[in-house]
Amino acid sequence: MKTLISGSSGFIGGYVVEELLRRGHDVVGVDNFSKYGRVDKSYDDHPHYQLVEGDASDPTLMTELLSDCDHFVAGAALIGGISYFHTYAYDLLATNERIIAASCDAAIKAHQAGRLQKVTYLSSSMVFESTDRWPSVEGDERKVPPPLSSYGFQKLAVEYFAHAAWDQYQLPFTIVRPFNCVGVGESRALGDVEIDSGNVKLAMSHVVPDLVQKVLKGQDPLHILGSGDQVRHYTYGGDLARGIVECVEREEARNEDFNISTAESTTVLELAEMIWHKVKGPDVPFSYVSDPGFEHDVAKRIPSVEKAKRVLGVEATTSLSEMLDEVIPWIDQAIKDGSI
Repeated sequence: MKTLISGSSGFIGGYVVEELLRRGHDVVGVDNFSKYGRVDKSYDDHPHYQLVEGDASDPTLMTELLSDCDHFVAGAALIGGISYFHTYAYDLLATNERIIAASCDAAIKAHQAGRLQKVTYLSSSMVFESTDRWPSVEGDERKVPPPLSSYGFQKLAVEYFAHAAWDQYQLPFTIVRPFNCVGVGESRALGDVEIDSGNVKLAMSHVVPDLVQKVLKGQDPLHILGSGDQVRHYTYGGDLARGIVECVEREEARNEDFNISTAESTTVLELAEMIWHKVKGPDVPFSYVSDPGFEHDVAKRIPSVEKAKRVLGVEATTSLSEMLDEVIPWIDQAIKDGSI
């Protein structure tokens, strides 16, 4: 199969491209490098990979690229950490709406022409931002109050685009909601605004790389945002990619939505202490202070993962400890290289 993926040079996109290629897809990636600038990927020279530098909000380009594709992974979006949501509240909404509209316009035409089978849309756990029930089950996004952040609201809009394109044009879809991706390959974004966190300046505002940076740079006590009681489900990028590609390939995923996540809940404080001891050693007492949190730093993101397991046999099994054993050395090198 030939698959187009937008946002192919991004953090999650990189894992998905590798998984598609591993499974024998011919892959076309489109990316405008707006977040990180041009980045080198391990698959750039793969014989079954073609990279197109372009803007996924360009309907003419997207129509051309999709004209001979069997599948489309719609992953392009402005995305960042919690500070990014605040700094670019309007741009996230406006730009991402243009991207999804152009993507759907092009996909509708390609499907009507007879080759494109389905669009797999990358949504977000943030559609459950305002929930008052846990775990978040597929379908809750239409029952709980809408997200308060413009990013979460726009990701919910992506899901409405998917449903509406099916309702009016019978464009098949699968919606995938990743939860807290952890892995290597994420760099300092070009538009990130530095924030002070104790004696360390950060420009990512993603909890795992930020905490790792601060511990590696010797911050003591460690500064965390909020109380540390925030609950997250840290999911390895490779596990997410396998789940996403299962959603691309499987007929059972047609016109369905899936949370793709580890089943393990971890508080920010538990994460921080685990990083602390992996960097400093088990005998160094853990020391931290709490800084004021951000407005949209929700208290809990807890998914139900039963549907993905039952329908697709998908489980994210990489432990947080294993993820950190891969991520910490990578971030240590990135600090030395000046890319973070």
